[in-house]
Amino acid sequence: MASEVKFVPLAEVKNILKKISTERKELTYEQRIAMEHAEAFSKISVKATKDLIKELKTLERLEEFHVYKIADILPTTADDVKAIFAKERLTPTETEIKKIVEIVAKYNVV
Repeated sequence: MASEVKFVPLAEVKNILKKISTERKELTYEQRIAMEHAEAFSKISVKATKDLIKELKTLERLEEFHVYKIADILPTTADDVKAIFAKERLTPTETEIKKIVEIVAKYNVV
């Protein structure tokens, strides 16, 4: 029986763990570490993250994994985008990289 992989953005992980902590009063060690990571690196709201993911999915060659990775990292430069794809088979074109940076910039308003 093959297990299905479901990607979850970091902003949503933070909300899930907050809900668990209010229900159970205490998180496990692993959950606390995950919560600290999510709080430190989740920069935009769940709604903004979902909107960003939806827009990134309109780009043809990006796989779901890439879309979620981009939504979590929020790359601001072409070099940041290239770093995400450094070990991947897919190498986005300069035009695609520029489009990714433009889309992320719309949502990454700090």
